[in-house]
Amino acid sequence: MLVPTISAFFTPLALEDAFRYQDAKRAISSRRFVAPSFNDIRLILNTAQVMAMIRPKPYRQLKIKLNPGLELLTFDGDVTLYEDGASLHSPEANPVILRLLHFLAQNVKIGIVTAAGYMQPEHYFNRLSGLLLAVRASEHLSAAQKSNLIIMGGESNFLFVFDEKEEHCLRYIHRREWILDTMKHWSESAIQELLNDAESAFQSCIRTLRLKAKVLRKERAVGIYAADQSKKLTREQLEETVLVVQQVVETSINTANSEKPAAYADIPFTVFNGGADVFLDIGDKSLGVQSCQKWFGGIPPSSTLHVGDQFLSGGGNDFKARSACCCAWIASPAETVALLDEMIALGKGE
Repeated sequence: MLVPTISAFFTPLALEDAFRYQDAKRAISSRRFVAPSFNDIRLILNTAQVMAMIRPKPYRQLKIKLNPGLELLTFDGDVTLYEDGASLHSPEANPVILRLLHFLAQNVKIGIVTAAGYMQPEHYFNRLSGLLLAVRASEHLSAAQKSNLIIMGGESNFLFVFDEKEEHCLRYIHRREWILDTMKHWSESAIQELLNDAESAFQSCIRTLRLKAKVLRKERAVGIYAADQSKKLTREQLEETVLVVQQVVETSINTANSEKPAAYADIPFTVFNGGADVFLDIGDKSLGVQSCQKWFGGIPPSSTLHVGDQFLSGGGNDFKARSACCCAWIASPAETVALLDEMIALGKGE
């Protein structure tokens, strides 16, 4: 299948216009031997989605009324804004920074929804210093526009808002000020029980697969990483671990006594392959994106675009964002820059 199973789209898609745009760049219809590929389809859908949001056309057959327009951009971190394990250092080294400043200047809100889960802002500053310092130094952004940059860490667990008065340019926001109604009934004991079961599953994988790995437990996550950082775990080891941990936790929920279900039966979780590690996070990116939407006053899915690289259903932590907003599937930071340039050009009517 060229197109994997997909959920509903939140806007009509400008598929014909998008095909013509990508065909002009990729010569899809001019190829004699190579059929349209998955990457062709992926990029056509990306273009169709941003066309529908940035420069929508009237659809007479559409019975529901949508208010088109981009209000919120959310991004994954690794492989989307920067290379895997890298950081944003400066506008010169990371051209995506200037594009993000452009959208902030257009009053578009920006949320970085990352799996990295910390309560300390300095950890995010280490990864995003180039962007944060560029926003702080900008003379073209108002204080309100600067505060439209937020970080959602641990998928949906830690919220930070840009604040130029803070040492690391980020101010921690207590959970009670932003969590969704569905998250309010999660008890700390149930969360820790889920993490305990997941940790046991990770330990089992280390023994069964003879992994040279260590377990790392965080406040809202648990996972494994290579014991020797010079020797990466193989893709097969990482993928097997994802599927085993996913199955163990789901089985513990499904086999629990119906009269006494597992304490964490209603708590969503994400198990994902990070390329060099595997982690289980409490919550998921659909909740992370929805929390960003709530923080900014209730931005609708049709006005939100999430950009990420992990949309495969097996081990992809961007996958669940599809239920919360419009999405664009990219494969590298360079593709993210190209997509943002495409959006900027559409906004200018080019």
